[in-house]
Amino acid sequence: MTLPLSRPSTLPLTIEDAAAALRAGAVTSAALTRTVLDRIARLDGDLGAYVTVCEQGALAAAAKADADFARGHDRSPLQGIPLVVKDIIATHDAPTRANSEVLDPGWGGGTDAPAVARLRAAGSVLLGKSTTNEFACGLPDRTARFPFPRNPWNPDHTPMGSSSGTAIATSAGLALGGLGTDTGGSVRGPAAANGVTGLKVTFGRVPKSGVVPLAFSADTVGPIARSAYDCALILDAIAGHDPSDPYSSPVAPDHYADDTRRGGVEGLRIGVPTRYFLDAPQLDAEVRDGVLRAADVLAQAGATVTDVTVPHAQEANDANNITFLSEAYAYHRANLTNRWDDYGRTTRELLARAAFFTGADYVQAQRVRALFRWELAEVFDRVDLLLTPVALMPPAPIASADMAAALLRPGFHGLWNAAGLPAAAVPCGFTEAGLPLSFQLVGPPFAESAVLRAADTYQHHTDWHLRVPPSHEPAHQRVARSSHNPREGRG
Repeated sequence: MTLPLSRPSTLPLTIEDAAAALRAGAVTSAALTRTVLDRIARLDGDLGAYVTVCEQGALAAAAKADADFARGHDRSPLQGIPLVVKDIIATHDAPTRANSEVLDPGWGGGTDAPAVARLRAAGSVLLGKSTTNEFACGLPDRTARFPFPRNPWNPDHTPMGSSSGTAIATSAGLALGGLGTDTGGSVRGPAAANGVTGLKVTFGRVPKSGVVPLAFSADTVGPIARSAYDCALILDAIAGHDPSDPYSSPVAPDHYADDTRRGGVEGLRIGVPTRYFLDAPQLDAEVRDGVLRAADVLAQAGATVTDVTVPHAQEANDANNITFLSEAYAYHRANLTNRWDDYGRTTRELLARAAFFTGADYVQAQRVRALFRWELAEVFDRVDLLLTPVALMPPAPIASADMAAALLRPGFHGLWNAAGLPAAAVPCGFTEAGLPLSFQLVGPPFAESAVLRAADTYQHHTDWHLRVPPSHEPAHQRVARSSHNPREGRG
C-alpha cells in the first residue's frame, strides 16, 4: 500500500532539516523544543515513549543553544536539537530506572554517561528518558508502574525491542532522535518496527560506561533517528574512546556525517545472503519482497549486488543468545535469588534460563563467536557490505508476543552482535496492513561510514524514512520564533 507522505511545516522531520532551520534563523531551539514538549504532553499518554520528561532542563538547554547561536558559537550540527536517551543510560538530571523496581534508585550517581556528556557538549537538548523493557530484556509488562510502549503505526502491535521508547519518540515527532542500546537487536528492531533508522555500532565504538549492563561483551550504544545522515550526526558526537570503559576502542572514529555524503554506492559490493536469511520458512513474504526491492534500488544506484553465503549464521545467533543470557544472569544472580518477585515475569523467566547453561556452554559460545568473526573476515574480502532482513516478520500483535518462541526462531540481529559488527536498520516500505518494513545493512568492524553511506544513498532514492504515522501528525500550531511560558512536565 502507499501511505501519504507528510512534510509538515510545523515541525522539521529530520535533524538535518532542523539544524538548517536553526542556522537560517527560521526557528529557535526554544520554539522547537517547546513544540516537541507540547506534543509529548498531548500524545505520549497513548504511546508510552517517555518514562521521564525533563521539561525545565530541556528549555534551559534550548535557551543556552539560542544564546550560543546569537554569539556566533556553533558547537556542532546537534546544537539546539531535541533528543531523548534510553532509560538504562545514566543522566545527571533524571533517575536511571531500567523500567524496574529492582535497580537501586541511586544507580549512576547523578552523573552523565560519556555518550550523554558528549551529546550535551555538542549542544543538544535532552528531553528526558525513554521507555525500555526491564533491564533491556524481557517484554513490556502491563502490570508494571512504568509506561507501556505502543507502536505509533498501530497501537495493537509491538514496537519491538528494548530501545522502543526512543524509536517511538522519533517516529511520532516526540524527539528528533536519540540514543538506544543494542545487545541482540534492540536498536535495529525498534527502528524497523517504528519506521525510522537505527544503527548498531561496532562493539567498542561508543563507550558503554554509565549504561546498566546486559552483556559486558556485546552491549553497544547507538543512534536512532529518521535518516541515516541524522544517525551519522549523532554518531559524530558520541563515538570515540573513553578511559572509563575498558572495552571502548582506541581506533579513531571517522567523520561520519561527511563520509555519509561522500561518494554514493558506485562500485560498492553488496552481498545478499539467501541461505538462512531469505530462504527461512518463517520469513514473511512482504518482508522478503521489501528487502529484494531495496537491493534493486542500491543496484540501480551503482552498487554491485551478488548472492553470498554467511557460514554458521544460526550457530552465531545461538552463541549470542547464550552469551548475553549468561552475562546478564551473572549480573542479576544475587537479585534473582533475593528479589525474584520484584522482577517482571518475562524478565525473570528469561534471565533464569541461563541458570541451565554450564561454563562449558559459555566457553563454546565464545569459540563460535571467534570462528564466526574469522569466517566473516573472508566474506568481507569478497563484498563490502551485507544486506539482509532485520526481522522475520513485520511488528507482531502485542497479544502474540512470545519471548521463548522468539529465541527458537532464526534471528537476523544477534549474530552481528556476536561478531561485534556495525549494522543499520533502514525503512523500505509498508505492509498492506500499514506496518513498516525495513532492511538491514551490515559491515566489517568500524565500517559505520560505509553502512551509513549506503543507507543514505538508498534514502536519497526513496522517502520511506520520511513517512509519519497518520494518527500522530505534528501539531497544527506553527513553530514560532520564540516560545511561550515554560511549564513543568512529568518526571
